[in-house]
Amino acid sequence: MRTFILLAAALALPGCVRTVGSVVTAPVKVVSKGADWATTSQDEADRNRGREIRKQEDREARERRKQQQNQGD
Repeated sequence: MRTFILLAAALALPGCVRTVGSVVTAPVKVVSKGADWATTSQDEADRNRGREIRKQEDREARERRKQQQNQGD
């Protein structure tokens, strides 16, 4: 009887350990995902800065064209 209980416990234990591991790591995963959403990576910052620079250059080019058209009139 004792052997049967030990065998049953041995078979059930890996599942319990895996479940406990998932429960323990879940808060860490949630916090890290929240940090990822709340912060901007360097790649994202570079991409956003490049986009802003291109928009500024487009605005300046439009202004130059308007000035040249007004001077030609």
